[in-house]
Formats: sequence, C-alpha cells, structure tokens
Amino acid sequence: MEFNDVVFVYQMKDTKEKKWHGRFHHHESDEYEIHYFIQGSGKFLNNKNIYIITPGSFFITSPECNHSIITTNDNYKPLSYYAVLIKLSSEDGEIGRLITQEMLIKQNYDIGTSYRFFFEELKEKGLSHNSNLQKSASHQLISFLYTLVEKRNFHFNESSSVHIEKSLKIMQNNISKDLTLEDITSKLNLTDSYFIRLFKRKMKITPMKYFTKLKIEAATYMLTDTGLPVHSIAEKLNFYSEFHFSRVFKQYTGFAPTVYRKNYVNNKTENIKLVI
Repeated sequence: MEFNDVVFVYQMKDTKEKKWHGRFHHHESDEYEIHYFIQGSGKFLNNKNIYIITPGSFFITSPECNHSIITTNDNYKPLSYYAVLIKLSSEDGEIGRLITQEMLIKQNYDIGTSYRFFFEELKEKGLSHNSNLQKSASHQLISFLYTLVEKRNFHFNESSSVHIEKSLKIMQNNISKDLTLEDITSKLNLTDSYFIRLFKRKMKITPMKYFTKLKIEAATYMLTDTGLPVHSIAEKLNFYSEFHFSRVFKQYTGFAPTVYRKNYVNNKTENIKLVI
C-alpha cells in the first residue's frame, strides 16, 4: 500500500472551491480514496449513490468510480474533511479483498468526529520519506478498516491522546483566529509546559508551530482553489500583514504565495481526470 496523498480540506466556502470539489472525477484503476468529514453538511455522490454528509461521515471510493462533494449553502459551518488517496499493488490482495468485498458493499459509515489525531498520524507517517513510518501508517489504516468492517466502535482511550484530539479540534475550528497557547491550555485545563511536551511527543512538532502549519495548509487550498488575492487570504487567516503571511508561507513551502499559485494550480488541474 502506498499513500499517494493525505490532505486536510478546511472550510469550503468560496464558489470556485465548491465547484472544484463538486466536479465529477475519478482516480486510477488501483487507487482508492477515503473521505472523512468532521464539520459541515452536504451530499456525497459516489457512482450512482447519493449520501448525506454529516460530521463523522466516512466514505471509501473505489478505483475509476465517479464521485463528487456537494456542499450546502451554510457558510457558518462549511465542510471540513480529510481525504486519503491510497494505491494498492498486487501484493495487497488481502486488503484489496477487504475493501472491495466487505466495505464497499456499504459505502456510508458514521464513525464520529474523534479521529483527527488518527488522520493526522496517517498524513505525517504515510507521506514521510521513512519507509518504516510508511509501513506503520499502512498497518494503522488496515487495522482501522478491519475494525470498521466488524462494526465495532473504538476510540482513543489513552488520556494523552484525548487531549491531543481535543486540541486538534480547537485549532482546526479556529484557523482564522489569533489563537494563543493559553487559549488552548485553558480549554484543556492543562499547564502550558505539560501540554507542549505532550503535543510534541505525539505530533513531533510544538503546538503553535502545528497551528501555523495548519494555517499554511489552509492557505495552499485558498491559493489553488479560490480566486482570492493574497492580501485577502492573509487577512482571512489572521496574519499581521500580507508581508508577514508571505514570509511565513515561504518558510513552510519554499515558495512565495504568488509563485505557489502560478506553479501548482495548473498542475492540480492536469493531475485530475475530469469526467465531462
């Protein structure tokens, strides 16, 4: 199993962005896509089936299956979700049979909204250049899918993971705000020093660096999926100024925002199979 991509899509509001995600498209013959929605409502069109999206909805799309995401007009709680694109090889026969014969029979699952930490781990490990971490992500996903097939509810029982889960929810729900460390720790009822150690041990990054990274990830989608000018994106994500946003963006991505938009928006279009 290979992780081709793992992304967090933050609050689909812009008309162009909704149109992009609402297009019918499909992936390669050996690629499966997972969608996990944590906020908002809408409809998920998976081949000829139409499902209602609610927070906690989980879908698996089979290869070459046309699908799209249709949002509601609720800008107060727009859609936010994780998307995982995996590629299976001939050596993944067992997991392939699990998905095709068991899971795709019922393509709509409600797993609740307590799996942010799980999907963040998939993103960090699955897209890592370290082969051991990639294998770890594969085993985690396989274990998750087997448990899902058995229709057994399981959650993070370890108190430290619960704190991380709650902190991720706080950060993701406040990307557009000037959130401070004290804002987070006060909601968790933890000391700053303990939370920093806990978060770094679990996420391999400090809380506020992760929060900035989350803002930059949101910015990349605004740059490629919307027509918003750079200064508007900086303002929406609550950076001090356009200059400050551009400096931080380049620090995390290696590109200035305008260069990123120019280089990647066309590539993104070319890499998707559109169904006319």
